[in-house]
Amino acid sequence: MLRQTAQLLKRPALQQSQHFSTSTVVGSHIGRTPLFFPQEVTLDHDLTPIQKPRIASELNNTLLTVKGPLGQLQLPIKPFVKLDTTINEQQQESVLQVSIEDATIKEQRAMWGTTRNLIRNMITGVSEGYRIHLRLVGVGYRGVLENNSRSVSLKLGYAHPVVVDLPEGVTCTIPQPNRLILQGINLQEVTSLAAKIQQWRMPEPYNQKGIFINDETIKKKEGKKK
Repeated sequence: MLRQTAQLLKRPALQQSQHFSTSTVVGSHIGRTPLFFPQEVTLDHDLTPIQKPRIASELNNTLLTVKGPLGQLQLPIKPFVKLDTTINEQQQESVLQVSIEDATIKEQRAMWGTTRNLIRNMITGVSEGYRIHLRLVGVGYRGVLENNSRSVSLKLGYAHPVVVDLPEGVTCTIPQPNRLILQGINLQEVTSLAAKIQQWRMPEPYNQKGIFINDETIKKKEGKKK
């Protein structure tokens, strides 16, 4: 009996089983969610294919321009992504619906929710802006603005100050010597700059010193006892 069972298991039909799904492809739950934004923000979607892109992946993309009280941002969008904007007069707001041509194609489904999130970040940026607080925790740690406030000089315990240039569109204010506030309309640029500055003094758990972002905390570790 055991020999017969072993012989049956050697058959290809039993060794490799195939599973086929007949369920309907479900689109992105994030992508299909309407995006509400104030009427002071405008969206201009240029459907002309981009022929001279900054990077190769943007070739033949369309270009979305988002304008608001704080400035404007642009986003290359895949040609299969469709944008439909309407105005809700009662609520005095605009409504954006993002869709794609074919939800059965994996690439299109992947870009559906991603595109909506990027547009949402842009709308927030041009209407409210982004702000990140940095806390310099350590003896003598302090920051000073230089070069007409286009760079910040940081004293972080090194032999020489660390000078960080601010990218275009990002500003820095120093309400206290050990407090920095980064502001801008581009979320990626603001967060990238904060991470770049933090790399000079990552928070360490023993003395709890370093550069902390917003309400970031770190659990203290006890050193080795002699």
